[in-house]
Amino acid sequence: VQLQASGGGLVQAGGSLRLSCVFSGRAYVNYAVGWFRQAPGKEREFVAAISWGGGRTNYADSVKGRFALSRDNAKNTFYLQMNSLQAEDTAVYYCAARRQNGGVLVDETRRYDFWGQGTQVTVSS
Repeated sequence: VQLQASGGGLVQAGGSLRLSCVFSGRAYVNYAVGWFRQAPGKEREFVAAISWGGGRTNYADSVKGRFALSRDNAKNTFYLQMNSLQAEDTAVYYCAARRQNGGVLVDETRRYDFWGQGTQVTVSS
């Protein structure tokens, strides 16, 4: 499994960005795809997760109502739409995956087996 994240950049507070995560290498197994972020000097934290079919989602309280997950089945790509961005959202964002077929979308970093490289999101205030 390989994950390729992109879409980061510099945006003013209140602006929007959409991150993409291209998923490749699936072998007839379902996965959950999660987004995490890590700010300088802080631990990596959970942002959101989505089931393979896209029917279930889980969001961190800090992003509920501002961020939204989606997927494009044809492109095997998962998206994180980020609106009303704040300076506190500045971090390197990572997408990750774990084998999962149903059940709770977990928010623990250690529960995810596959990680993409990060993409930097900087929000200027």
